[in-house]
Formats: sequence, structure tokens, C-alpha cells
Amino acid sequence: MARKTIIVGNWKMNHNAATTCAILADLKAKVAGISGIDIGICPTATSLVAAVETAAGSNVAIGAQNVHWAADGAYTGEISTSMLQELGVTYAIVGHSERREYFGETNDGVNKRALAALAAGITPIVCVGESKDERVSERTAAVVTEQITGSLAGFTGEQLVASVIAYEPVWAIGTGLTASPEQAQDVHALIRSLIRDSHGAAVADAVRIQYGGSVKAANVAELMACPDIDGALVGGASLKADDFAALLTNAG
Repeated sequence: MARKTIIVGNWKMNHNAATTCAILADLKAKVAGISGIDIGICPTATSLVAAVETAAGSNVAIGAQNVHWAADGAYTGEISTSMLQELGVTYAIVGHSERREYFGETNDGVNKRALAALAAGITPIVCVGESKDERVSERTAAVVTEQITGSLAGFTGEQLVASVIAYEPVWAIGTGLTASPEQAQDVHALIRSLIRDSHGAAVADAVRIQYGGSVKAANVAELMACPDIDGALVGGASLKADDFAALLTNAG
């Protein structure tokens, strides 16, 4: 089954509303002719309104960097699915390694966030990945298997196909290091095999799995050439319109 490439920029805690509008206006003009890739940008929460308005009518979808599982309540600093729905958000990143490491998010919490997003018609981008120590100690397969099993617990096949999985080796995020195409492909193939074992070949063949970790215009083509890599979750190389447009062009 042909899987459409999906490349999403995660802006993390960068750009205010004004710069978000300026960059998106520039970006949407530069990528207007790209049709074979689902393109997304996840700006800061305070810029979501401006981002959705600026990207309207273009082929650039807007996503949130996080979402909570509760409809409302005493969850200071969190954002509900209904709040994102109201804005017209398409994606929500859940379980990013920075959320797991700095804010103690667990597989169970990631699972609940992802299921809540799906129930609201928002596509969750579910992140998994090992640390440098785990890679060196040859625990990558065990760590990723645990994260996939826990973060996607209870998902139906339809819910899996409606989601995006992002493999991001923690040691390659923001470090300038990138997993080799062979290393990335091995883990993507592992993830797809886990889904095949749990939900069958048809579901496994349909699920899109992104790679994230210092992806840039210079290396995106060889990563996208791997059979189980269906896109990228991009950090620093998505912060400037020229850089991200060049990456998207090379990915095609």
C-alpha cells in the first residue's frame, strides 16, 4: 500500500505570534506547488490562532505540540481537545522525548492523550525513541517495543491508521547527529512488525511512521528512500521558511 509522505515541523518553544505569521506566509508561498506530501507546522500554543489563520487555504496544516486527555478541569497549563478543535488544528504531538524527559510523561499518559485526540478528530503524532545510553547498551529494540506497546495500548486498527508514529532517537534530537538510514530503517521496520503482530498486515502496511532527529535538506532524501520511513518530524530545520521549503523539495 502506498503511504503518503508526511513531514511536520515542530517549532518547540520558538517564535512568537508575529514571527509565526511572517514565516508561515513565506512558507506557504514556497511550498504551494508540493502535492505529494502532507505538510504540517506545530507552533507554540500562544501562536496557534495566528498560525491557523495565516495557513488557511494553503497546503500547510497546523498542529499543537501537546494535548490533554480531559475535557476540562483542574489541569493548569494543559490544553483540551475541544480547545484545539475550536481553532481548527489538524495534528497534536504526544509523547515527545522532551515531554517524557523534562515533564515526566509516561506511556500511559501518552496513550490517553493520543486516544483523546483521535476521539476529537485530531491526528496524534505519537513519539517514541531511545536515549544514547540505551542505544549504546543495545536496548533500542526493548525500549521502543515498550513505548509502542504502552503508548498504543487498546488502539483499534482504524485508530492506528488514523495516527502517525514518530521514531525519534533522543541522542539525535538537536545534537546534529542523525541516525544512519540503516539505523533508522531498522527501528521503523521493528515498529511496523510490532503493529503487524498486533493488528495484522493491512494495518501495519497503512500506518505512517516518521523519522525525527536532526533531519535537514541535506539528508532527508536518503532517509525518505528507506522502505519503512514515511516522513519526518523536523525541529531546527523547520524554523526558517527557506530551510523547510528546501527540505520538503528534497524529500519529494
